[in-house]
Amino acid sequence: MGFFDALLGRSAPVPPDLDVLFTVPGAADTLQAALGFAPTGAGAVCFKPAEGGAAAASRREIGDLLSLDPALVPTVTDDEFGYTWVTCRQEVADVPALVTGLHAVNAALVDAGFGSSLLCTVLGFRGGTEAAPRRLALVYLFKRGSFYPFAPTGDQRRDTSLELQARAAIGTDLPIEPDLSRWFALWDAPVP
Repeated sequence: MGFFDALLGRSAPVPPDLDVLFTVPGAADTLQAALGFAPTGAGAVCFKPAEGGAAAASRREIGDLLSLDPALVPTVTDDEFGYTWVTCRQEVADVPALVTGLHAVNAALVDAGFGSSLLCTVLGFRGGTEAAPRRLALVYLFKRGSFYPFAPTGDQRRDTSLELQARAAIGTDLPIEPDLSRWFALWDAPVP
């Protein structure tokens, strides 16, 4: 950061804390014990794609990293807002292995210089009954360094009561985003 940046009140972007993702398995256990939500075995990383050779190389590196774990089935999709989602799915949910895969995707992007392009990482959970299923996601915001629960109910609606219950349950496991206005709805996320 230069003299004029400091004078004008600009600050350097905070690098994403990828290691906080490794606290998710404990929170997953808490969600299951406290609210009956089990991991779906699906998670995704969302980022703003870059162009050029470095971006193509980082996509190849991500594919190579994820192919090392045969239990992870990766897919890459683009959403209507121009963001790219790298989704990892497991047939049998193994949260530590899933988090390791998602961490590898994020680390590959950061190492390639695209850390400022990271938007969020999302992990899916399912609860309720077969007749009345409920969905929940844990969303990690890179630029804020915090998590929040998101509980879509379909048709652009969310279960805010469940989100607040989840916040209370996992508040000691994860750094929770205190500003509720930053609990963004991820309607078209590939998880949960």
